[in-house]
Amino acid sequence: MRYMRAADVLPPDLLEQIQAYIDGEYLYIPRRETERKPWGAANGRKAETLARNLEIYRRYREGTSVDQLAEDYFLAPKSIWKIIARLRNE
Repeated sequence: MRYMRAADVLPPDLLEQIQAYIDGEYLYIPRRETERKPWGAANGRKAETLARNLEIYRRYREGTSVDQLAEDYFLAPKSIWKIIARLRNE
């Protein structure tokens, strides 16, 4: 996300209306719902996390302990249990 000067992109009358509510402060304008991308879609993180979780589940089913998985993946044992439970129910 980058910042733009409102005076450069908004018509003067709209800028004046906005200044009536917020003058000289930062304002975040969210994307339209139709333009939003799901979490991880832009950078591939969602696919990486799914692959990691599937590997954790596979190793668990092959007998690796939850404590060992937590150590190997730098996660809390509780997080490992959540991953296992989610994938077991799918």
